[in-house]
Amino acid sequence: MNLESPNAFVGIFDSGVGGLSVLKAIRNELPDAGIIYVADQRHVPYGSRPMEQVREFSVGITHFLIANGAKIIVVACNTASAAALKELRQTFPKIPFVGMEPAVKPAAEQTRSGIVGVLATPATFQGELYASVIERFATGVTVLQHTCPGLVGQIEKGELDTPTTRRILEDALIPMLEKGIDTIVLGCTHYPFVIPLIQQISGNQVRVIDPAPAVARQTRRVLESNDLFTFEMNKSGMKSYTSGSVNQFLHAHTLLIGGKMDAQKVTWTGRELN
Repeated sequence: MNLESPNAFVGIFDSGVGGLSVLKAIRNELPDAGIIYVADQRHVPYGSRPMEQVREFSVGITHFLIANGAKIIVVACNTASAAALKELRQTFPKIPFVGMEPAVKPAAEQTRSGIVGVLATPATFQGELYASVIERFATGVTVLQHTCPGLVGQIEKGELDTPTTRRILEDALIPMLEKGIDTIVLGCTHYPFVIPLIQQISGNQVRVIDPAPAVARQTRRVLESNDLFTFEMNKSGMKSYTSGSVNQFLHAHTLLIGGKMDAQKVTWTGRELN
């Protein structure tokens, strides 16, 4: 791929619609950037899958994004970042990648009680990336964890404030609140879409950290450090693809970040996305 192509895009992928939280932040940070977004909704959620399988999906999607003009790739999925980011950088050494990691560092810096909560998927908690973040930044801080089973599925369906969604979050948050957390880290890109419900349950005195704006700023920095802003970025808007239902994806897009758009269906053939 020619990284100097004036028609190159920012590639973004997630297991589903969670990465739209990152896409929205990138659009705010880089309004002129063309974007290709892939939602692998056939395999959502990634969080309960084996790490090797998530790596295979991530490599296949990256091949697809590069073939369609991506010059930088944002892995807008904490699970995929934990499972595959290292391998992606080794497999595609000429492509800059931006990944996700739970925002434990700012949480540890901002907490007053010394107790923070992290909401993430099982795969994220099991990954080396999360362990490294805890080791580097959480010294002297108590970190409570919860996997919020079923929450990704609720958000994929657009059920952001239903009794079931509330129950999932209450099960996760109330025990943490009783132990004194004053900061909540969202370790899954789906979870920012339920911040209003999280705040209802936890109260305004508890800080909720959405990582998407920081990821958008990092995307800009990576583009600048790789001299990719020296070429005209594509202003043709956004291309979206899903390996699931196009109608479901478009409904979720409208509900979660607003606006109308087109999306195309892609299918898996073995390890390749077409």
